[in-house]
Amino acid sequence: MQNPPHPGAFIRTEILEPLELTVTAAARVLGVSRPTLSSLLNGQADLSGEMALRLEKAFGVRMDTLLRMQASYDIVRTRQRAKSIRVRPYRRRAA
Repeated sequence: MQNPPHPGAFIRTEILEPLELTVTAAARVLGVSRPTLSSLLNGQADLSGEMALRLEKAFGVRMDTLLRMQASYDIVRTRQRAKSIRVRPYRRRAA
């Protein structure tokens, strides 16, 4: 996928909106603060393993799926910055 969505966008559109949950109500269900959940939903924070597990327990979406979404998002973002990351390939010296 060229530009996978941040998992927060998926959580908002596929979980919270269909259930008609506000951010405040969803944060209460998950046992986290409203700012914590809001940061995730707005793509300003990465999805942690703990938050993925909370989402799985509360809403039935497998944490594996959510964490794969985060990994895909991170891979694309890092690849986009690849030219700015300067590392020389390792070459073993002859003995």
